[in-house]
Amino acid sequence: MADAERMEVILCWHMHQPEYRDLRSGEYQFPWTYLHAVKDYVDMAAHLEAHPAARAVVNFAPVLLEQIADYAAQLEDYLGSGSAIRDPLLAALAEPPMPASPDARSALMKQCLRANRKRIIERFPAYARLAAIAEWMQEHPSSMMYLSNQFLVDLVVWYHLGWIAETVRRADPRVQQLQDKAHGFSVRDRRELLGILLELLGSVVPRYRRLAEAGRVELAMSPYAHPILPLLLDIRAGAETQPEAQLPLVDRYPGGRERARWHLRHGREVFERHFGLTPSGCWPSEGALSNATLELLAEEGLRWSASGESVLRNSMGADAAQADAHAPGHTCQHRVYRFAENTVDCFFRDDGLSDLIGFTYSEWHAEDAVANLVHHLENIKAACVNCRDCAIVIILDGENAWEYYPENGYYFLDALYRELSRHPGFALGTFSGFLDARHPQRAHLASLKAGSWVYGSLSTWIGGPDKNRGWEMLAEAKRAYDRVVAAGTLEPGIAERALMQLAACEGSDWFWWFGDYNPAQSVSDFERLFRLHLSNLYQLLGVEPPAYLSESFTRGTGTPERGGVMRTGSEPT
Repeated sequence: MADAERMEVILCWHMHQPEYRDLRSGEYQFPWTYLHAVKDYVDMAAHLEAHPAARAVVNFAPVLLEQIADYAAQLEDYLGSGSAIRDPLLAALAEPPMPASPDARSALMKQCLRANRKRIIERFPAYARLAAIAEWMQEHPSSMMYLSNQFLVDLVVWYHLGWIAETVRRADPRVQQLQDKAHGFSVRDRRELLGILLELLGSVVPRYRRLAEAGRVELAMSPYAHPILPLLLDIRAGAETQPEAQLPLVDRYPGGRERARWHLRHGREVFERHFGLTPSGCWPSEGALSNATLELLAEEGLRWSASGESVLRNSMGADAAQADAHAPGHTCQHRVYRFAENTVDCFFRDDGLSDLIGFTYSEWHAEDAVANLVHHLENIKAACVNCRDCAIVIILDGENAWEYYPENGYYFLDALYRELSRHPGFALGTFSGFLDARHPQRAHLASLKAGSWVYGSLSTWIGGPDKNRGWEMLAEAKRAYDRVVAAGTLEPGIAERALMQLAACEGSDWFWWFGDYNPAQSVSDFERLFRLHLSNLYQLLGVEPPAYLSESFTRGTGTPERGGVMRTGSEPT
């Protein structure tokens, strides 16, 4: 079939973790960056490498790239010169002595249970036995005095083995030997596992860079610390879709436009430093767009962006009256859109297909799941007026979903790339490649209603009491920052540290978790880290932190998390 008759399918995987470091001490508060790196980022690269005809877009949050590099440097220094490791869980794997206090031992056991029970823990009988004992001990704290150091060693080793990339598990004899040993792991075993983790962490960026240089992947970026750009630009932006929502007691985020621009520019600097190329496009944090955000992206030279299909629906209105009636198929969500006079090309996520991968297919046989997906793609293709102008866009995160699939999605991803690469009706592509090769006719709308991939609104990050309180605290800290910077009293080195600390405070993840519909443990984890970041900012500024930073301000009473991961499997971020 001629290329003109094939419909483009664009898979976009978003890699994102927030700033987990205490930037004053350098210590990591949570291990999710390195665990997802050695499991998911490695596997996602390997599947693309295994299918030369496959194409995809891979989007990185720059603050994630910095943390991956930092972990690799820590392990290299530890294995080379014995330098301290600044992540407590990774240090527990590295250091011969296990924690002595009952509370510390209990906390370590609890962390080693934070994995998908069905897909990771129960897959390995030795790990499942250790987990069952650890759970019993959590319920009977007095038994902790009988816990041996070897038990903790074996549990920590198995936790890390469980998070190893599936493609590595199948190919690396060192991993297989450790799994076969099953128990009684020695200091030498632990050191060998650390060496494997170092290799994997150090391979992530070079592998994606090679794929990009070969034209098989388009690399894209999000703003540096993953802030919600529409809310930095206009804290009232969410009212465009939810006019009744209660807003924080601040009329704007101070200097928000300058901060939004800084996140884009600094993010690009970090991205270029790691990959050696300039990104053409941006998956904005949480797919959050507004007219002002598009203007800023255009000013910063970005060519394309993307969001969820609900943002497009809201922007069209109930009857799509704003759409360009002269463009055939103007209401199709698979078209490329431009808004007003803006030059940024906007793509919109097919939420139904993306959510099938994120929520549903993990319980299906891989071949059946891919066949079902292809069936949906064929139906979409048949309904499109002009396939040349259309691209079916699937966007989701490249990390959380696979924990719910058998063997980290190995069979599903293999079948997905294989079938879409050889299907006569479809061509796997990238956003820039689609624009360059197809020169699609754009559909035009008068304006874009501010929203994100979640419900087409910004309600996940603003509007609730806890979320609004978070914005009020952040705005107060930003005003303190502005006063001190304007006074010119900070030494250059401290000023730079304060700037980076402010960026960490502005990330989207803190506001995602604030709310009583989320699991209490996750709310507590992220709220504590948010308060720590704010407190660190005040300390760097030489300003006494407000007393309220020592107290929790959120509630979390929802259902337990799926499998212990930080977010649900289907979201792209």
